[in-house]
Amino acid sequence: MTVGILRSVQKTAKNWWLSLILGVLFIFLGIWVLRTPLTSYISLSILFSISIFLSGLFGIIFSISNRTQIDGWGWHLAGGIFDLIVGVLLILHPALTMSILPFYLGFWVLFRGVFGIGLSFQLKSFGTPNWGWLLALGILTVLFSFLLLLNPVLAGLSIVFMTAFSFVALGVFRIFLAFDLKKIHNRVKKI
Repeated sequence: MTVGILRSVQKTAKNWWLSLILGVLFIFLGIWVLRTPLTSYISLSILFSISIFLSGLFGIIFSISNRTQIDGWGWHLAGGIFDLIVGVLLILHPALTMSILPFYLGFWVLFRGVFGIGLSFQLKSFGTPNWGWLLALGILTVLFSFLLLLNPVLAGLSIVFMTAFSFVALGVFRIFLAFDLKKIHNRVKKI
């Protein structure tokens, strides 16, 4: 039975690199937002739309490719579908997106932060030593989401900076998660 569980964990973590790619993407996105604060809000909303869409696509691929190995694979699938739907809505309605982007972004970041908090506790149950960092980053992501949701009227630099920091926090979380999944994958592979 233990060997079966270990194989399941090893297969679950086989696509750890998807989380790494997402983390790097989110960090680069956050840096870009910080470096170009005067860039048009339209291009910022388009870039957000595409990033959220891609996050959903990768999340769906990850969950489907691991559906027989992950006990709670439906949560991963739900997260991917949620991101995909939000990304499509943002892409299809650019004018509307500009006026409600802080709400879309705030709820999206909130969902991903809560998901990250839950995932950190799952990793704790596997004995992952860095689960506390993942928990802290998930909480930080939730806090940034509240900043976005509580201050939607703020325009210009404040929304740009809050958005940038939210993406950087999410990116760092995804990178920590990727390396923890890789460690789990390698540890179980040796058994």
